[in-house]
Amino acid sequence: MLLAVASLALASAGCGTPPELRRPVPVPTTSAGPTATATPTVPPAPVSPPPAVPSPTAGSDLVATTCREGPSGDRVIMLLRGSADVLPRSVGVRVRTGPLCAGEWQYTVLRVTGHEELQVVTRNRSGALELVTAGTDVCTIEVRVAGPTGIRTLACDAVPGGVPGA
Repeated sequence: MLLAVASLALASAGCGTPPELRRPVPVPTTSAGPTATATPTVPPAPVSPPPAVPSPTAGSDLVATTCREGPSGDRVIMLLRGSADVLPRSVGVRVRTGPLCAGEWQYTVLRVTGHEELQVVTRNRSGALELVTAGTDVCTIEVRVAGPTGIRTLACDAVPGGVPGA
């Protein structure tokens, strides 16, 4: 029996714990592909405000706006039927657009019964309303050279049949 105990002691001393009783040892794994690395997040670039656009003010030449102190549509019609002798009294006329003012100039579009729309450019000279031009094309040399930007835009750049200045 002594031999059996000695051989058991020898067997256990030399060999250690049998493999089936051992705890599994974690085996390091290697990956064949590239490893993911954290990419730094970049904050979005600050958005700059749009450039400041000057707002039209009364008396401004840049943009034609509804006349506050200028002539009424009826006053423009009276000028065309009176001393300007452009419209006969028998023709029906209604204001479609305006008068729109830029500086001392005005732009008006009239609906004339039985005819094409009539564009009218006027200006105030010494307090009196004066006809500059009237017709279906009012982009005359005088308007292009002497007219304020807001009136030139309406008279020369407007799309036929569209909304003037749009």
